Amino acid sequence: MMQLKQLNVSTDHERVVECRDGSAGYHGIAAIHSTTRGPAVGGTRVWAYESFDAALIDALRLSRGMSFKSAMAGLPFGGGKAVIIADNRRINRGEIFRAHGRFIHTFHGRFITGEDVGTTPEDMAIVRFETPHVAGLAEKSGDPSPHTAHGVFRAMQAAVAFKWKTDNFLHRTIAIQGCGHVGYQLAIKLHRAGASMIVADIDPENAQRVRNATGAAIIAPETIFDAPAEIFAPCALGGILNDETIPRLHASIVCGAANNQLSEDRHGSALEARGILYVPDYVANAGGIINGAREVTSPEMKHSTPSVEAIYDTTTEVLELAREKGIPPSQAADEIANSRLRLK
Repeated sequence: MMQLKQLNVSTDHERVVECRDGSAGYHGIAAIHSTTRGPAVGGTRVWAYESFDAALIDALRLSRGMSFKSAMAGLPFGGGKAVIIADNRRINRGEIFRAHGRFIHTFHGRFITGEDVGTTPEDMAIVRFETPHVAGLAEKSGDPSPHTAHGVFRAMQAAVAFKWKTDNFLHRTIAIQGCGHVGYQLAIKLHRAGASMIVADIDPENAQRVRNATGAAIIAPETIFDAPAEIFAPCALGGILNDETIPRLHASIVCGAANNQLSEDRHGSALEARGILYVPDYVANAGGIINGAREVTSPEMKHSTPSVEAIYDTTTEVLELAREKGIPPSQAADEIANSRLRLK
């Protein structure tokens, strides 16, 4: 039996709900940050969180990032996020995602979910049995990873052009943290553009796959921050740019696909103080949501390429505003996103 609990957390979120379904072994959280621009959209993440509080914090930060991501991409959506507290390798996917679909349906279209870390388009198809408020289905927009990777590639090109007056990757070295779906696709693009790569992943098979395809050097995950690279691309989990890791970076640019890369907002200033150009994550990694938006806004649209390509221009806009106002790019992006969220 499904049990819902409204969580009264001290945030700027519109609604945060915890759900349990003992018969399915389900425990999840859905956080709706904003519906000012339209229904909240955001993926469903499955992760073995160390505590409920850790899961809640992740849901809150990720949903806020989704609001900003949609606003920066010019999409008619707000931001939300769902997390399922479980070991992705040990769940009954049929029961868990049917239960998750029933939970999502209680929002009556105010929250539309999709794929994220630990989930697949096939999982979303199971969710679809219980609610129409799901996107990222294989027969529709499909796997968002290639689109996310292309958006990061374009954002990185814009940062390189801003920093070095050319967007050519020839002879550049990029350190990629995380070689999953997006990290792999990004590595392929960078390899074709003439870059060299140093990669790390907690799953050795993921790193080896990138090496086989691109000739990248593999290093231990704990040493990726020390890699002698000009660009650092975080493509794993968030919170990795912090007081301990920022001083270790050799890179002049940070641009990657991971959400919530800054452990705290002040770490944007810490990167700035070191002369490291930071592309805010929700600016760079919007390609996936731009592609998935086709299912909700324009199902007949075959391609989202022009909108994903525009991430180059959005990145340039953020970096130029930051330079003009003498503030970190993270703050400049927040200013633009907040102004767009206030528009009805």
